[in-house]
Amino acid sequence: MGMKIGVIGGGAAGFFSAIRAAECSPVAEVELLEKSNKVLGKVKVSGGGRCNVTHHAAYASDLLPHYPRGKNFLKKVFGKFKATDTVAWFEERGVTLKVEEDGRMFPITDDSQTVVDCLEQEARKFGVKVRLGAGVVGLSVQDDGSFRVALQKGTEKVFDRLVVCTGGYPKEDSYHWLMETGHTLVPPVPSLFTFNIPKSPLKGLEGVAVSRAEVRVEGTKLQYDGPLLVTHWGISGPAVLKTSAWGARILAEANYAATVQVRWTPGLSEEEVRSHMEAYGQEHPKRLVGKYPMFDLPKRLWQRLVVVAGVGDETPWGEVGKKGRNKLVEWLWRAPLAVVGKTTFKEEFVTAGGIALEEVNPQTLESRKVPGLFFAGEVLDIDGVTGGYNFQSAWSTGWVAGTQAAV
Repeated sequence: MGMKIGVIGGGAAGFFSAIRAAECSPVAEVELLEKSNKVLGKVKVSGGGRCNVTHHAAYASDLLPHYPRGKNFLKKVFGKFKATDTVAWFEERGVTLKVEEDGRMFPITDDSQTVVDCLEQEARKFGVKVRLGAGVVGLSVQDDGSFRVALQKGTEKVFDRLVVCTGGYPKEDSYHWLMETGHTLVPPVPSLFTFNIPKSPLKGLEGVAVSRAEVRVEGTKLQYDGPLLVTHWGISGPAVLKTSAWGARILAEANYAATVQVRWTPGLSEEEVRSHMEAYGQEHPKRLVGKYPMFDLPKRLWQRLVVVAGVGDETPWGEVGKKGRNKLVEWLWRAPLAVVGKTTFKEEFVTAGGIALEEVNPQTLESRKVPGLFFAGEVLDIDGVTGGYNFQSAWSTGWVAGTQAAV
C-alpha cells in the first residue's frame, strides 16, 4: 500500500500539486478534495473565459517585480519552475500558448476550457481521485505524524502528507480549521479591485478606454500606469488594478475612501501639457475646443474634461482665458476623483494575506512547523498583479509542493 497524499482545493495550484505528486510517486494514492461541486472555476472564467495562463518571461527576474507580496519567497520557487516551464508543460500535453502584445499568454484556442480539459485529463491519467462537495471543517495532526481531515458531512480522511491549496479567503474565520495547525495568518484583504466613484464626473462615458493613463492615490506613494477603462461604477483596467494590488493594505486601512488623481497624459510634464495647449490655441484660435481632441484622447472623454474644466466645448480656443486653460491642465494632468468603496474584479479576484511565508520553506513549500504539511497557491501570503502572474505562482508553488510531498 502506497503513501496517501491529500490535496485540499481544486483550483490551479491544487490540480498542479496533485498531478505532480501522482506523477512523482506512482504508488502513492493521491486524493483531491474540493468543497464546491466543480473544480477549476477560476481557471474557467479568467481572462474573459480565455485563461491568462502565464506571462511571457524568460527569466524569474522578469516575473518578480509584479508581486506586491511574496517576491523574495518566489525567487527560490521560480528557480525550480518558472514561466518557460509552464509553457513547456502545457505544450507537451497538447496545449499551445500564444503571447499577446502586452506579454500575457493564452491558449491558441482562446478558450479556457482547453486548459481545464488538459488538467482534468492529466489528473485522470495519473489516477488522482477528485472528490467534490468535500469541504474541510477540521484538521488535526496524529501522534504518528499523519493528518486527520474532517469533512463537512461528518466523514473523515487520513493522509500521510497533505498539500493545502485552498486559495485566498476574504474573511479570516474561513481559515479557522487551518489555524489548528499553529500557523500565523497574515490578515486577508482584497487585492485587484476596481474603484467605485459614485459622484464621478465621467458618468455616462462607460466603455471609454485609454491605452495609457497614470493613477495616483493622494497622500500615498501609490502611482501606477497602464490601460484605463471608464465603467458604470467608476474606473477599472490594469492601471487601477495595479494600484489596488500594491495599495491593498493602505486602501483597506482607509476603508476604501480616497482621492485618486488620474493623469490622462502620462509621459508629459505639467509644463509640456500647458505649452502644447497654448501653442495649439494660438495656431487655431477659431477652432471649437471640444471638436478636436488633443493628446490622442477619445473624443467623448476630451469633451467631458473640457466641460468639467468649465471651458465649454463650443468655445473657440481664442476665447479661452488663462483660468480656463489652467483648469483644463488640471483635469488632464491630475483629474481628482473621489473613491468611495471598491468593486471586486470578478475574474481576477485575489486576496492579499494568508499563511505567513516565514513559516514555510521556499525550497520545498513544506511547513517549518508541521512536517508533511505543504502549502501552494494563494493560501500563502503571495499575490501578483493582473497579467498571468497569479496563475504562474499557482503553477510554480503547486509543482514544487507536489514534487516534495511525494518524496
